[in-house]
Amino acid sequence: MLDERTYTTIPYQPALRTNIILWERMRSWFISLTLVVVDYAAVLLAVSTAYFVRGNWLPLFYDEFSIPAVYRMIVIPLAFIFFLHFDRVCIRKLYFWQQAERLFKASVYAMLLTLVILYFNGSVGEISRIFMVLVGVFSFTYLAVGRYALKCAVTAFDILQVPTVIVGAGKTAELLIKSFQQNMGSGYKIVGLIEDDPTVAEIFRQYPIIGTFAKAEDAIQRVGVRNVLIAAPGLPREELLHLVHRLQPHVDHITFVPDLFGVPVGSMELETLFNEKTVLLKIRNNLAQVHNRFFKWVFDCLCSLAGIIVVMPIFVVLSILIYFDSPGPVVFAHQRVGHQGDKFPCYKFRTMVNNSQEVLAEHLANCSSAREEWAKDFKLKDDPRVTKIGRFLRKTSLDELPQFFNVIRGEMSLVGPRPIVQAEVERYGEYINDYYLVRPGITGMWQVSGRNDIDYPERVQMDSWYVRNWSMWMDIMILIKTIKVVVAKKGAY
Repeated sequence: MLDERTYTTIPYQPALRTNIILWERMRSWFISLTLVVVDYAAVLLAVSTAYFVRGNWLPLFYDEFSIPAVYRMIVIPLAFIFFLHFDRVCIRKLYFWQQAERLFKASVYAMLLTLVILYFNGSVGEISRIFMVLVGVFSFTYLAVGRYALKCAVTAFDILQVPTVIVGAGKTAELLIKSFQQNMGSGYKIVGLIEDDPTVAEIFRQYPIIGTFAKAEDAIQRVGVRNVLIAAPGLPREELLHLVHRLQPHVDHITFVPDLFGVPVGSMELETLFNEKTVLLKIRNNLAQVHNRFFKWVFDCLCSLAGIIVVMPIFVVLSILIYFDSPGPVVFAHQRVGHQGDKFPCYKFRTMVNNSQEVLAEHLANCSSAREEWAKDFKLKDDPRVTKIGRFLRKTSLDELPQFFNVIRGEMSLVGPRPIVQAEVERYGEYINDYYLVRPGITGMWQVSGRNDIDYPERVQMDSWYVRNWSMWMDIMILIKTIKVVVAKKGAY
């Protein structure tokens, strides 16, 4: 327990709170107005770009192409503005990928609204379909870039961050602060902590301890903040309720972390029961719905076909290099466990010598550290079986290109759990049923989160988390992140 003298003392200033409230209101109006202007400019630029591309680079579909200025300057931009702000796609407290998802949905709805307006106006036949598709693509791109630039600008001038006090300085607070520091979209600016017995020294060095749980409301009034984040999921119900009731009259917003660690929250819905003064948390299994599995399969097939066409020249070059590097087949098929526990041949470019099993057995017999590493992760960082070209292929993940054919055959997905061998099934324990629900993926949560730098139990947790929280946007996000990971070569060996 810390002595009361160790806490930071801030004198109570009544005028300070009034100034903060006025500043918050002015900042909110300024950001909202600026956001509308940025969105309008982005959509207007997107329409102009689509109009130029359609009229000058794609003139073969029609002899002449034109669109009234009222649609370019007013109708289409206002349709986007309506859905962007009706859906409250604000820039504060939204991470970049969350905001991009909402921008994508708003763009789709805006395009549909525009088509409806054109249909009832009798102009749908005069508007180029290619133009409308280009408007959608450019609008989403420019909106994402514009909002990201605005977020960077307001963050640089410390306009976007909301002063916040965290109640609790334990491991949960440590995780939250780490997330806030890494993600500009969180919107939280931590000004102090409230804790009786802080145990995380790093947090204690970064932020002042401004009070105790017993005197939390006094500390809140001294610093004048309007936002409180309670990071004490282990706090008993009665104490949490009492704390919220004490703090609520002094702040505008109270956010608390519930004890839901490990629960699939990606598709969680909230229902309020007013008479009973409680809430219901509904967890939806997205992959249990037939249409979601169908969309995932269609997405996988289309992207895989496109991927095969794009990488075919690389495929040919790598095949030649492998053939001349060491004797043996170019493509290696290894038995893996797939959907519903079925076995399938997982294709890869061969990265090992032909007699890999004998080489591995000899190496494990002669090296105790290698035996321990293999028992822990089923991987070796310095694997003697890997060929020269094989090391390059593994570092760049190019050895997995043939798995596009596994996706076409219906044995794998673009995104999913890492394909495992039969010997690994036992190590999944109760989580193996989650693994069996989907097809293993060419890439996934493990691949974009550190790969071989992550220990096996955490890898299993990631596979389970992905299955329980799946969404189509999550697949798109992971695919984009995979490109960054492959370029960085992080955790690959």
